[in-house]
Amino acid sequence: MKKSMALTLVLLLLVSLFSGCGNDTDPNAVPPASGTNPAVGTTEAPASSGEVSVPVPDGVTAASGNNRVFYEIFVGSFSDSDGDGIGDLRGIINRMDYLNDGDDASGKSLGVEGIWLTPIFRSSSYHKYDVSDYYQVDGAFGTLDDLKELVELCHSRNVKLILDLPINHTSKSNAWFTAFQNAHKQHAVDDPYYDFYSFYTQGEPAPAGRTFNALSGTDDYYECNFDGGMPELNFDSADVRQAVLDVAKFYLELGVDGFRFDAAKYIYYGDNSASAEFWTWYLQELRAIKPELYTVGEVWDGDGVTFAYYPAMNCFDFSTCLAEGYIASAAQKGDVNRYTEYVQSYLDTVKALRADAAIVPFLANHDTDRAAGFLPTRTGAAQMAANLLILGPGSPFLYYGEELAMRGSRGGANTDANRRLAMVWGDGDTVRDPQGTTYSTDTRADGSAVEQMARADSLYNYYKQLILLRKANPEIANGEYAALRFNATNVGGFTATLGDSKCLVLHNTTTEPFKIDLTNRGLTDFTVISGFAGLGKATLEGTVLTIEGQTSVVLR
Repeated sequence: MKKSMALTLVLLLLVSLFSGCGNDTDPNAVPPASGTNPAVGTTEAPASSGEVSVPVPDGVTAASGNNRVFYEIFVGSFSDSDGDGIGDLRGIINRMDYLNDGDDASGKSLGVEGIWLTPIFRSSSYHKYDVSDYYQVDGAFGTLDDLKELVELCHSRNVKLILDLPINHTSKSNAWFTAFQNAHKQHAVDDPYYDFYSFYTQGEPAPAGRTFNALSGTDDYYECNFDGGMPELNFDSADVRQAVLDVAKFYLELGVDGFRFDAAKYIYYGDNSASAEFWTWYLQELRAIKPELYTVGEVWDGDGVTFAYYPAMNCFDFSTCLAEGYIASAAQKGDVNRYTEYVQSYLDTVKALRADAAIVPFLANHDTDRAAGFLPTRTGAAQMAANLLILGPGSPFLYYGEELAMRGSRGGANTDANRRLAMVWGDGDTVRDPQGTTYSTDTRADGSAVEQMARADSLYNYYKQLILLRKANPEIANGEYAALRFNATNVGGFTATLGDSKCLVLHNTTTEPFKIDLTNRGLTDFTVISGFAGLGKATLEGTVLTIEGQTSVVLR
């Protein structure tokens, strides 16, 4: 018998909520059944099977705190409201019912709980990471009033909105840089803008390992490690620190919930200690204004470096992303225990640095090749990676279109524009690809948003229901994490405890069914399957749990 590539995610009605002790004393599990389960292992593409009704679990609750499922939007590529081909804030407002319809248990929207907007400030580039005016929304994206409306709409639906704030560098067209250049031309060393950007003077030794360009009309050279058009601010200047603090305050007062900080480790280029010290000061100042502030830093480095920034803020976990990351490695029939034990170690480390610290995992973002290129749906890798990402602690991030298996990579053209392609809506949206795109239009996604919303076995509906399963078990996001080790490396999981309630999450990344007697693991308090997700099913007979291949299960 041949099984189509149905993306099964069943949410069972919770009969009751159970807590348990979960004493992990016996590593032995019932061996997998012999033979091949005919219900798994196919590589056929999914076929449309129409709408299905998904039971809503008891206990679905609105997200609280900052451990939420976030959705990154590259603004110019998401949705165009005015026909100019460029995505804008009004386009996001128009698409809020797709992202979150305000009903946590409806199952009618994707159900994301937070949104990260890439930079929206005035800039001459398509990506907007070189800001010419922090106090204005770029005209291509809309107005400050549009931003206020989006903030209010998000809050009415319990969605947090964070802005990408690139303060390491600005545009050369920024008024700050103009004032800096004028002060140098006039040798006005007492001008507060004279030291606003990092520089050195001809005849002095050039700082090693950093890039400088000549400052026109002077004997000075300004620092520009990313690009000649992106001069770097001087954070030894009290005026600079106050200026970037005022920018953040302005948007917090407008109502945004926090920020993603671009290039966080480059505040002091090559000096993580000094950069981390700046962020500690900066976040203390901002939390005095908004204690529940959501922040996440981009520290693209190994964990040892990333941890230096955790006393100030959470950081993206780059060890979880891309083809070689922990999630993709585990999802493709890899070692689940290696991943869950890594998460345990990561959480133990960061919580020792800051009590409310959290892990922030992701598969891909606007600076990387898209996940569908290394996690195909036809093999079940995309589904298992989604399970490991969403059914885990902290604040997982999705990149727009990831739920559609959108593809995009730098390719031979070596351009990031190919990673930031227009969202595939399929309903006539006029948003276009960024300038410089060379990626083929033929294989952008596993169907448009319109097509996938109508197809019960689509990756979109899989993600939608997976997020609903996470909401039904709030211990996953906010509970105390305890990794479990199994002899079978392709099977693993954890318990999560929140107050008096507890749940158990287990993953089977193989194509074979796996059986475990919960008695042997001291897990007999878990007597109810809350839901399962994957290419198979999970059943509980007495204390014997069977997890079919490429499937995850949540028990209470």
